[in-house]
Amino acid sequence: MPKISERGCQMPASPIRKLVPYAEAAKKRGTRVYHLNIGQPDIQTPDVALKAIRNFDQKVIEYSHSAGNESYRRKLAVYYQNIGIGVDHNDIIITTGGSEAISFAFKVCLNPGDEVIIPEPFYTNYNAFALAAGVKVVPITSSISNGFALPDVSGFEKAITPRTKAIMVCNPNNPTGYLYSREELMQLRDIVLKHDLYLFADEVYREFCYDGNTHFSVMNLEGLEEHAVLMDSVSKRYSECGVRIGALISKNKKLISTALKFAQARLSPPSLGQVIGEASLDTPPSYFKEVYDEYISRRDLIINELNKIPGVYAPMPKGAFYTVISLPVDDAENFCIWLLEEFNYKGQTVMLAPAAGFYASPGLGKNEARIAYVLNKEDLSNAVKCIEEALKVYPGRTI
Repeated sequence: MPKISERGCQMPASPIRKLVPYAEAAKKRGTRVYHLNIGQPDIQTPDVALKAIRNFDQKVIEYSHSAGNESYRRKLAVYYQNIGIGVDHNDIIITTGGSEAISFAFKVCLNPGDEVIIPEPFYTNYNAFALAAGVKVVPITSSISNGFALPDVSGFEKAITPRTKAIMVCNPNNPTGYLYSREELMQLRDIVLKHDLYLFADEVYREFCYDGNTHFSVMNLEGLEEHAVLMDSVSKRYSECGVRIGALISKNKKLISTALKFAQARLSPPSLGQVIGEASLDTPPSYFKEVYDEYISRRDLIINELNKIPGVYAPMPKGAFYTVISLPVDDAENFCIWLLEEFNYKGQTVMLAPAAGFYASPGLGKNEARIAYVLNKEDLSNAVKCIEEALKVYPGRTI
């Protein structure tokens, strides 16, 4: 039998999705499963986006320009200009989801064997994209004890080697919900300029910043015109995860022209997705106000209720719609499997994402799990009750 590649064997399974077979089996047994494992909002997609699909009247669904439809890129540039990010349509490449934007950035900016420094825990697929590009992720560990704040600058300095070519942040952060301040990003800017690095920023949760905190983009860091690379997506902003439209943005002309070669190799981003993405830019402010208020309400409910459970600690997220919680269990992955395989409370159970898969450092996150508060408040309350009851009887409880 021919062998599978080393790259394929090393590709990590997603902690978000790898327990799906257990959830499917639970549902077949008649158990209701509350999905807190995945950032799939139940928020309705904007009407302007849905109408664009219903009214689509082209007779042929053609390839678009490899960089994306010019009309969409021009309109998207206006969106960025309106939030203070001064780019034009030539600084933008439309991608197949934010995932492809990250993959392009790794392949354009880093050679096989180069290193990218990323604060951990981080979005698990960064590991997969790096592996596919032959890039090594060097983690800098943040701690639940201070809400996963950006680690001290000295930690970044110590991690830099001759192979270091980039630093990457997700802001607001998936999986922790932490929002990096302007001051923290200024410190990263100084490191990037000192060592002539790229600064990658995944800013797909930009609209979701809470408690009076505001988002500051790496694109607005002075002096980083050739260094800053922004990755974006329609998935969470407009609750359009299945549309698979993202963007790679940079003022570095050489970077964009090189990324276009990768874009040409995959021909074009999804044509219907671009129709939806372009229409979504007309989403009224009232939509975002309603969504924002709903997420605040959900966040406050689930964090307060989780912290009432003995042994559980859930830091208050400043953005996005995630939190990483610590659990009084011997192994969070075993607990997550047990929840689906052996437990139910009044015919209900919960699916969580074990947090170990969001770390690059072995052994970290063993008693942590990521929660996505993307369900309505009644479902969130029921889900927390399931966790509370489960911890009372879980055989691997540590407290």
